[in-house]
Amino acid sequence: MQRFRRRIELAGHQDVQGGQVRAVLEDDFHHFRVALEHRGGGVTAVRGETPRHPFTACPGAAPELNRLAGMRLDGIANSVTLHTDATRQCTHMFDLAGLAIALAARGDRYRRYDIEVPRHVDGCSHARLWRDGAPVLDWEVDGSTILGPAPYAGVDMRKGMARWALGTLPAEEAEAALVLRRCALISLGRLKDIDQEPHAHLTGRCYAQQPERALQAIRIVGSTWDFSARPQALCLDDQAWLRDFSDSPLPTP
Repeated sequence: MQRFRRRIELAGHQDVQGGQVRAVLEDDFHHFRVALEHRGGGVTAVRGETPRHPFTACPGAAPELNRLAGMRLDGIANSVTLHTDATRQCTHMFDLAGLAIALAARGDRYRRYDIEVPRHVDGCSHARLWRDGAPVLDWEVDGSTILGPAPYAGVDMRKGMARWALGTLPAEEAEAALVLRRCALISLGRLKDIDQEPHAHLTGRCYAQQPERALQAIRIVGSTWDFSARPQALCLDDQAWLRDFSDSPLPTP
């Protein structure tokens, strides 16, 4: 059975002065990298890379990540939305930057999320998440609604879920839940042939979908890959980069 898969890996390195976090994300539709530098408890630089992306405009979002420079490290990944406008960012690199900042705030050295969502049947599927190899969440979903288990039953992933999760769940579970929410929603893209869409939708929800560039954000045909039977291939090409902190610090813009 076809299934949507995503892997997120983060590795951190720090000393008494500061440090770096490198983070990667790969799924059916995307492959992004984010490198974060921090010092004195604050973000000093953020860099994004876009090895595989759905629209020609996506790489232009990478410099926008550096709007997070100056933000204080925060263990809540979603706090990046309080520092700059998420709709002017690439949604997935922005999420990844938030996770990197949270890892640095906790002082952790590594974290990995694995997500799978089997192809929906009559609108329904199961969305599952593992953290560092251990199962954490397993939701029954119908479109954008979580059917169970408690306390998630009845939650609409499109309507106020971030506020609900951050106000209701322990911090670590809330982070995992919002990672899974993103995947459960974008997995719905597997129900159509997105290569038939010539350009980004004009929704204003992300960098490529802003009115001033959506019509010029051309679909990159063939950029959707299938990892159904090969989860081990996710982020495989990133492993050396992910752990190599020997190069020079990120440049200050």
